[in-house]
Amino acid sequence: MSRTGTRPSSRRALACAFSALALLACDKTSHENHATPEPAHGEHGPHDGSDIAHYTCPMHPSVKKDGPGQCPICGMTLTPVTKRDMETGTIVVDEVRRQRIGVKTAEVKRHAMRRVIRAVGDVKIDETRLTDVNLRMSGWVERLVVNETGQRVKKGQTLFTLYSPELYAAQREHLTAMNRQRAGGGGATSDELARASQQRLRLLGMSGTQIKRLEQRKEAWEHMPIVSPAKGYVIEKNVVEGARIERGSRVYRIADLSRVWIDAEVYESDLLHARVGQPATIELPYMPGKRFEGRIDYIYPTLQEATRTGRVRVVLENPELALKPDMYANVMIEVDLGERLAVPEEAVIYTGPRRLVFVDLGEGRLRPQEVQVGVHAGGLYEVTDGLEAGDRIVTSGNFLIAAESRIRSASEYWRGGHAH
Repeated sequence: MSRTGTRPSSRRALACAFSALALLACDKTSHENHATPEPAHGEHGPHDGSDIAHYTCPMHPSVKKDGPGQCPICGMTLTPVTKRDMETGTIVVDEVRRQRIGVKTAEVKRHAMRRVIRAVGDVKIDETRLTDVNLRMSGWVERLVVNETGQRVKKGQTLFTLYSPELYAAQREHLTAMNRQRAGGGGATSDELARASQQRLRLLGMSGTQIKRLEQRKEAWEHMPIVSPAKGYVIEKNVVEGARIERGSRVYRIADLSRVWIDAEVYESDLLHARVGQPATIELPYMPGKRFEGRIDYIYPTLQEATRTGRVRVVLENPELALKPDMYANVMIEVDLGERLAVPEEAVIYTGPRRLVFVDLGEGRLRPQEVQVGVHAGGLYEVTDGLEAGDRIVTSGNFLIAAESRIRSASEYWRGGHAH
């Protein structure tokens, strides 16, 4: 960002950093005046002078001198800045100052990373458990037994009775064919007619049990009972008592709600980590403390253009019907990412397009290191490039360390896009 584009909040933060550094520097100066002299910011030994770029004031980086001395603005002792420090942004912070700043370090190592994908979903009817009741002949509804939407039905239960001239005539033809078969002693022609009439009844929708009962009672039904082909709940009803129903009409739609789907909307950035078979936890906002466990059954192959989300389907058993169609649900999908080289999120500093961490080189020396980060999960950032297992990095106090590094290096390193 340019100087003119710096926001007021950024300027205030930088001013606070400079003030904190000034106090620390004053503490350091006071400590040096009352204690055994230590090497100056040669950092770990005396300089021969050839590697020192200049001397500067920690509070006023605009002050640059060719040799040691006092700051003409505040009187603080000038500290040396080496050429290598300017190139790499390396600084030296002794143990006393580390404690005052609150600097903490940790070893870079591999972690077992797990990520939780959070999504919003809604309850859907299991489409594989939908059943339609259609008629294969026309007729009139004489008595409507199941007369309410939402009514529970059992498989084989009578839904209504139907008077259909076509079905009534087909029953009589079958009874006549059966009588001829018995009277003719089971000849080829009579047997063929009986099988043909029986097949016609099946094609008109009569079950094998109904046909057997017809043959036993030897009398056609004028008002044929139409039974439910499946158990469940009536979610659609398109008939009233006395109505005429045309061939092919859908009279009822029945849904078995003992198992339901949860369609979760997952952001496209998270879809990469979703896999069929992964465990998922479902919570309902209106049922606090109640959790349902399921697994991803299917990942839809399309994306919603408006929301940039993809749909993930979780299948749940629903024996108590606590989950009702169109309810909203919170979905949490746990993803096992395996072991990866990772660092605490607090260790990573954002500097525009770059990501930096401070590597502890020993003897108080800290150097900014550009890294490439991958997955962010569980308070950790995966590091794909820039660090190795066993490196030691700063995990706390980074802001003040970064501010001093900018001052010491006169911002040369921080302006560039160098990777070391």
